[in-house]
Amino acid sequence: MKLNSIGLDTKKTKLIAGDLNHLLANFQIYYQNLRGIHWNIKGKRFFDLHVKFEELYTDANIKVDEIAERILTLGETPLHTFEDYAKAAIVPVGKDVSQDEKAVQLIVASLSELLKIERQILETSNDANDEGTNSMMSGFITEQEKTVWMMKAWLGESI
Repeated sequence: MKLNSIGLDTKKTKLIAGDLNHLLANFQIYYQNLRGIHWNIKGKRFFDLHVKFEELYTDANIKVDEIAERILTLGETPLHTFEDYAKAAIVPVGKDVSQDEKAVQLIVASLSELLKIERQILETSNDANDEGTNSMMSGFITEQEKTVWMMKAWLGESI
């Protein structure tokens, strides 16, 4: 087994970085969805949702950077073109979403997909003894589960 300079198996970190690139692509689509609904939201809940969507896209932008930097830390190259993101992403694309409930449903659907990817990464990184990636995924999962709960409560739905 060959170890990299941070003490992790190079074969395993290559797999983790591939999974993180998949997450990165999906986060970029999620981020762009949030920008779109922030810009286009209409209706009586505009003021509340406009601010909330800005909070969410600001957080997503930070996470995009953290994911890309983790990929670099593992010795690989992060995806960085819209073409790559579109090919790799499974998060739904929200086009022309301006109605409040549809916007919140898009957030829930997107986070549900991100959580699946993050849990898979958590399993892979745990197997590789990659505490840096484990910690990142655990933090993302905790925050996103809470956001899903809050968005579903806003919709009048249970988790």
